[in-house]
Amino acid sequence: MKNLFILLISLIFCSCSGQQPKINGISFVASPKEINETNIDPVVKVNANWAAVMPFGFVKNLKEPTVVFNTERQWWGEREDGAERTIELLNKKGIKVMLKPQIWVWRGEFTGNISMDSEADWKTLENSYEEFIMLYARLGHKLKVPILCIGTELHTFVQKRPKYWKQLIKKIRSVYSGKLTYAENWDQFANAPFWDQMDYIGVDAYFPVSQSKTPSVDEIKEGWQIHKNKIITLQRTIKKPVLFTEYGYRSVHYTGKQPWDSNRVQGNVNFEAQNNALTALHEEFWKEPWFAGGFLWKWYHNHDKVGGEDNNRFTIQNKPSEKLIQTLYKDD
Repeated sequence: MKNLFILLISLIFCSCSGQQPKINGISFVASPKEINETNIDPVVKVNANWAAVMPFGFVKNLKEPTVVFNTERQWWGEREDGAERTIELLNKKGIKVMLKPQIWVWRGEFTGNISMDSEADWKTLENSYEEFIMLYARLGHKLKVPILCIGTELHTFVQKRPKYWKQLIKKIRSVYSGKLTYAENWDQFANAPFWDQMDYIGVDAYFPVSQSKTPSVDEIKEGWQIHKNKIITLQRTIKKPVLFTEYGYRSVHYTGKQPWDSNRVQGNVNFEAQNNALTALHEEFWKEPWFAGGFLWKWYHNHDKVGGEDNNRFTIQNKPSEKLIQTLYKDD
């Protein structure tokens, strides 16, 4: 009987210890100039255990097939050397990294609408994107980065060219040995054709969850249900953990109405709305066994100079939500 009791205790302990800790992440915005360890200290203080590092490639417009990347004209943090150093600094502080190379379209046009008009242009885009992503796949392997995100919000590209993406994923895995995900937009996440080749279902979680100026936590949680059910349906089909490759809310009135909205309109600062929205999302997802965690959008290197009482943007820095996330991330 005593041996049976010991066996049961051992099984319970093994089961509990086998639970993967949640990814309590921040999205670390690329810095224009070289950073050092002091720029990482605020990330540690907020209790983040992961960070997304985001080098960039650029295209001139939605029909341009050439990705320009890793050039001297880019910010330091957007290039390979800056991304490498940023990863090293984060790792030195005990923070794991998801390497998340992204495309930026001039004038901020939506990457999901990138689409070519000819087969020749599609081939040019495919070759150019492959060079871009393989550069960072090799960097991720070199630095033993645990997760590589192979693309962000490219739904037209991935849905129109599924054969290309499936062979690209094989090429990526030939040089990179970590886990793979892809960050699809909230309204297209169920339509990516290669989730079975990924290790995580990646979602940029800007789902509309409330029509109110200052929604309560309960109202936002209710607003989540229709979206959460769709996420669960896909997760049960694919049988891969769900990762919020981006999540966040602006500190602004009606923050849950169109959470993806990043317009530059000033004013209407609403810290309570941001707090409530982040609380509700955390309460809905962080305790789910199929949910891997997420990366909060977004975090800047110059902590003392960003955010604050007049800022209605996404960052939580120097706002009440910074202390909220510090507490939520500590509790996980």
